[in-house]
Amino acid sequence: MKMNPLGRTGLSVSEFCLGTMTFGTQTPPEEAHAQIDRALDAGINFIDTAEMYPVNPVRKETTGRTEEIIGDWIARTGRRDEVILATKHSGAGSQARDGAPITSASIPGTLEAALKRLKTDHVDLYQFHWPNRGSYMFRKNWSFDPSAQDRDETIAHMEDCLGALQREVERGTIRAFGLSNESAWGTTQWIEAARRVGGPRVASLQNEYSLMCRMADTDVAEMCVNEEVGLLPFSPLACGLLSGKYSGGAVPEGSRRTLNPELGGRMNDRALTVADVYVGIAREHGIDPVQMAYAWSARRPFVASSILGATTLAQMENGLGAAEVTLSDALLAALDAANRAHPMPY
Repeated sequence: MKMNPLGRTGLSVSEFCLGTMTFGTQTPPEEAHAQIDRALDAGINFIDTAEMYPVNPVRKETTGRTEEIIGDWIARTGRRDEVILATKHSGAGSQARDGAPITSASIPGTLEAALKRLKTDHVDLYQFHWPNRGSYMFRKNWSFDPSAQDRDETIAHMEDCLGALQREVERGTIRAFGLSNESAWGTTQWIEAARRVGGPRVASLQNEYSLMCRMADTDVAEMCVNEEVGLLPFSPLACGLLSGKYSGGAVPEGSRRTLNPELGGRMNDRALTVADVYVGIAREHGIDPVQMAYAWSARRPFVASSILGATTLAQMENGLGAAEVTLSDALLAALDAANRAHPMPY
């Protein structure tokens, strides 16, 4: 398994990160533990979770369950020192903490609760799940309007939170800080704020990125390269579209599309048609479409680790094959041509 630096932290992470958002809903604890074991056996050393998980669907009563499942695995196996463990502090409007926003005051209690569920004394990468001011992720790019943002309020919030994060660094409860669902501008402002007032420098940015969602290719990519921030792509299979399981209009039983009605707007006819284009390219080049999508996302020059998530161990086993896949120049050219012909299809 190829290893990459995580920003300037000195930590090295595997090119694939085990995603856990279904642990506790679609994926029962025993299956989840088997996935973690298999991931480590395959060379993955990076696990990502969040206080609001599991999702699909999101429920207040299951908030924190994924962290508990991972914590039970840590307690049972004693293998905590073999993994880089990442979790996230939810933002305004989540099911966690009655939908409270991220503040300097919310950080200590939220982190302590996560540590208790995870049965560990520290988190290697502590991430803010989305910015208080909002985000253009999750299809909000189509109507994104930042004109009502208050720049001074945003900067003050960053500086205030960095102080609280630095106190946790000094306590040894977090090793590194990352962002999620953030913009190039926002990430740069966090970096500049840390330079001014101290606090942990942003090491990573976890945003949606796939063959069908390539917004990160421009401003975010430039920021990641120049500021040494590693992108952690989530949804590299484009909500499962790139797996081919929806080809021909199929809706498999138990899929994310059936369990989460909100995905209906993403999986429109155009998106399904374009997904079939990519699946066709994979088949023309004799490569599994899942492995092609994972390998493409992980090998981009500004990516630190791509999040590989699966409902079942069999799905995960197939995805792990991406580590051994080589993407030819002809295949990469075909993928770029498909992007030009079908940009942002959902």
